Amino acid sequence: MRAALLIQRWYRQYVARLEMRRRCTWNIFQSIEYAGEQDQIKLYNFFGYLMDHFTPASSERNLISHIFRENNICRNVDWERYFCYKSIEVPKLYSGPHLSFPITCSNAAELVEAFKNKQQLHSRYVLQLLGETWRLLRILPNISQISTCHSKEITICGDLHGHLEDLLLVFYKNGLPSSEKPYVFNGDFVDRGKDSLEILLILFSFLLVYPNDVHLNRGNHEDHIVNLRYGFTKEVLGKYRLHGKKILKLLQKIFSWLPLATVIDNKVLVLHGGISDTTDLHLISRVDRHKYVSALRPPKRKRQNRSGITDSDLEDDDPTTKPVDSSRRRVHSLTHSSSTGTRHEVQRRSLQGLNNRVTCSVEEELKERRRQAGLSQSYGDLRNSLANSDSDPDSGELLESYGDEWKQIVDMLWSDPMPQDGCVPNEVRGGGCYWGPDVTEEVLRRHNLTLLIRSHECKQEGYEFCHNRRVLTIFSASNYYEVGSNRGYQANRATRALTLRQSVGRTERSALRALREKLFAHKSELISSFQEYDPENTGLISLGHWACAMEAVLRLGLPWRVLRTQLVGDTLDGMLDYHLWFRELAITEPNTEVSLLETMYKHHSNLETIFRIIDTDNSGLISFEEFRQTWKLLSSHLQTEISDEAISDLAVSIDFNKDGSIDINEFMEAFRLIEKILGHIDYSYRPLSIGDHNNIMT
Repeated sequence: MRAALLIQRWYRQYVARLEMRRRCTWNIFQSIEYAGEQDQIKLYNFFGYLMDHFTPASSERNLISHIFRENNICRNVDWERYFCYKSIEVPKLYSGPHLSFPITCSNAAELVEAFKNKQQLHSRYVLQLLGETWRLLRILPNISQISTCHSKEITICGDLHGHLEDLLLVFYKNGLPSSEKPYVFNGDFVDRGKDSLEILLILFSFLLVYPNDVHLNRGNHEDHIVNLRYGFTKEVLGKYRLHGKKILKLLQKIFSWLPLATVIDNKVLVLHGGISDTTDLHLISRVDRHKYVSALRPPKRKRQNRSGITDSDLEDDDPTTKPVDSSRRRVHSLTHSSSTGTRHEVQRRSLQGLNNRVTCSVEEELKERRRQAGLSQSYGDLRNSLANSDSDPDSGELLESYGDEWKQIVDMLWSDPMPQDGCVPNEVRGGGCYWGPDVTEEVLRRHNLTLLIRSHECKQEGYEFCHNRRVLTIFSASNYYEVGSNRGYQANRATRALTLRQSVGRTERSALRALREKLFAHKSELISSFQEYDPENTGLISLGHWACAMEAVLRLGLPWRVLRTQLVGDTLDGMLDYHLWFRELAITEPNTEVSLLETMYKHHSNLETIFRIIDTDNSGLISFEEFRQTWKLLSSHLQTEISDEAISDLAVSIDFNKDGSIDINEFMEAFRLIEKILGHIDYSYRPLSIGDHNNIMT
């Protein structure tokens, strides 16, 4: 009996230790993921600020203006001509799938089989399939209404994120979509995975065959601005170099026409992100959803002026040429400017808002932005030009945003549930809100619903109930962060062969690798923060101060005291020699020679996003001058002064083939070289100890 009790106690401790490691690893992955989303929203908000306040003649504005033109070239009357596929010949040597239109169920099944065998659909068929999809989506309502009276059950699929294996496994287990097997696909079909386009083509083909039984909801990644950062833009251009630009433009239009939600049997609401305390399904059902080409920025509306321009002219207007009140974007979240509490108080305490300069006046911030962007026009001249904008016969007297509508859509795409009552800004992602059980009860009661099904958040078991089982999260992409990180539909064979200990260990190593990369990118700031706790310059700080400094710099909301055993080695009487610690991590101390390189590595995601924005012809090349403008935009965004000489020297060093331009491969190779210059990162790890279990942040 005593032996059995000892074994049970040991086993409970063993399982508790694995669970603690698993939760800590999960916090690392999720915090880094959400920090990246917040960075993308920050960057886009900054670009929006430039578009709203800088004159059309400014070079910086011209570089980014095209991403704010919401398919103005794609007016319906010109649609067929611009995206015409008939002139594209399918060569006789083409061995991929052939489609006939109207598309049939056998065509859709053949497409599934072809993509399973790694075949590629010809660009003619891609454009034709997307064009047919756009025509169908235009007649669908914002909220689809479906019933189980015929099929008895409906399969709901969460985020796929380009994981084709998971979609194929869903079809293998549940059958292909049909009238007898209806499906709801709940957004985030693209980004991060390598087969996003194939997933879209499969879903669109079944949608065309079974428009009453296949339903697609829009996710927050069905957005061309988000795609610039998370891989879908790169994927399409890599697979279809000749016609990739047209395919992306057509998909940009299609994304804006995707329905926003689905209601099953008038009782179950299915949407991608979530709700807020202001969610009104009646309002959502009436909005012109196609106006929101990117949910990160509301469209603009003109009142009638001398030229007779009215609100009905909105679709053909370029929304980038006039100023708009910027106060809305000077908040923590895209749509939530104030609240009675913050996420800092309720769960993830460290991730702060989008901008700490809330106390600055608009005038002061505009002056500072212009100074740092190196623009010559004075603020007074700018203000006068804005004030006199109505003298232009083609301009409106006033631009308004669809404030309520936009907020509703952003909440639906970006929000997450929280265990506490209330509704607070989603400061972690930077868009939407966190809503509590009381909000769930109220919204469901108001619309006579019983259950809310959403996706948007990776869950380790593939699903999770919350809010008294009134909210169900479904996430269908398995191995999202790392092999073994989450179940999803468990498509990877290697994952099923791993034991629990192997799975946790593998995922933990990957999470620590990502975290150490964060340390690597912020080493100068970390040293400065450590020195604030070391006024006598002894080189020693307490572990408590180490944890405070780590959070103050990285802002990831992680349990640093728990992670200490994995990141910090031996200490002397509880004091950490941070110089020795950096040497153990192989992170060198900052110096002037590598400061620009360090900045480049630290913000490489933002730089790559700007690179792809500036590369308007999608050639993969930008000139030295465009590279300089890229850095000027980033330095203005970061409020960091970088000299033209330093940027020019960097451009020359990156131009490995010396052809006078920089291609994306040279650009990405530079990041790998910088890592070697600044120091090699030691990715070894130490398992968490059992004694740390009580400190875990749930």
